[in-house]
Amino acid sequence: MKTPPEHGRREWSIQEIARAAGTTSRTLRHYQAAGLLQPSRVGHNGYRYYDGACLLQLQRILLLRDLGLGLEEIGKVLQGRTGPAAALHTHLAVLLEERDRLERRIAAVRKTIDATERGGQLMPEEMFDGFDHTQYKEEVEQRWGREAYAKGDRWWRSLSTRERQDWLEHSRQLQNDWVDAAASGTAPDSNEAQELARRQFHWLAGANGGQEVGYGYFTGLGEMYVADPRFSANYGGEAGAGFVRDAMKIYADRHLA
Repeated sequence: MKTPPEHGRREWSIQEIARAAGTTSRTLRHYQAAGLLQPSRVGHNGYRYYDGACLLQLQRILLLRDLGLGLEEIGKVLQGRTGPAAALHTHLAVLLEERDRLERRIAAVRKTIDATERGGQLMPEEMFDGFDHTQYKEEVEQRWGREAYAKGDRWWRSLSTRERQDWLEHSRQLQNDWVDAAASGTAPDSNEAQELARRQFHWLAGANGGQEVGYGYFTGLGEMYVADPRFSANYGGEAGAGFVRDAMKIYADRHLA
């Protein structure tokens, strides 16, 4: 039921709140759909309005997002089903693992800069320290067999330094585009999400030696992105990874089934 504002209570439109918080109206509507932020009132024209209590709720959501929690984890914290400390402990483990990789990457870049400025020889094993493609060797072999890993390993080692840099940059951009789409409330079956799923498919097909990407492999990866926090962290948390999984499943049903 649409209600009038209480007398004397200050309210702001969705556009005003989005502008003040540095976000978008679409993201605020997405938070509402996720059950995180309800407007204080919906006008007869369908416009959403937010009061001071809503602003405090949005502030908590944005703080938790800045700490790296996904929307599902944020919902649990806001509803009191999970304490902030417990949720952050889980996320901390992922961040520490990512920090270790970043520190190695920083050291590798510093070595590259130093070698470049001194006119020294660039050593691939130093330049790509922290970009360890072998870290999931046992897991890949268990899931898809030794030949699958061996093929991917041969492909990676066959790339030039420039090709490796380009591939890593492309991978980061694809992940960032997924995170942005999920945060903006894009539907998994939308054209935007399906274009991302198409890019994901060709990214996987181009990697690992150009191996065939079938229905089971593609959808299985999507499930793994959600189930394994090491991977879901790449997509903004479990909720973001769920969006990726759903979009990949729809793409697979349309093109790979």
